[in-house]
Amino acid sequence: MSDTTVELEPKLQSIVKELDGLSLLEASKIVKYLEGHWGVSAAAPVAAAAAPAGGGGAAAAEEKTAFDVILEAVADSTKKIAVIKEVRAIAGLGLAEAKALVEGAPKTVKAGATKDEAAAMKKQLEDAGGKVKLA
Repeated sequence: MSDTTVELEPKLQSIVKELDGLSLLEASKIVKYLEGHWGVSAAAPVAAAAAPAGGGGAAAAEEKTAFDVILEAVADSTKKIAVIKEVRAIAGLGLAEAKALVEGAPKTVKAGATKDEAAAMKKQLEDAGGKVKLA
């Protein structure tokens, strides 16, 4: 986690030893309790620490590794069934869910796909008659 070592008093060392012996579920319960008890969020320091590190926003955008495949529209209404079939295959949805997604476009078909997966999905959907963008 951190390379910095902090000297702890014996009282705090005993607390750390107790915490080390907890299961993940027990540790999670303690975190939730302390967040409510003290009115803080354990996630807040992580988000605050990550913000300054994002100084190279342009570089981060170029090195994107996860993409969302977004169906913007069906180019031709005669191709709607083919697009629904592809959405079912890609997203693992049932017929009703896939139909609702296609009819409600623009919608995300798949989130967090790798660059290659996203490109393949985009090609599948475009070949079926969909208008797709990657985000």
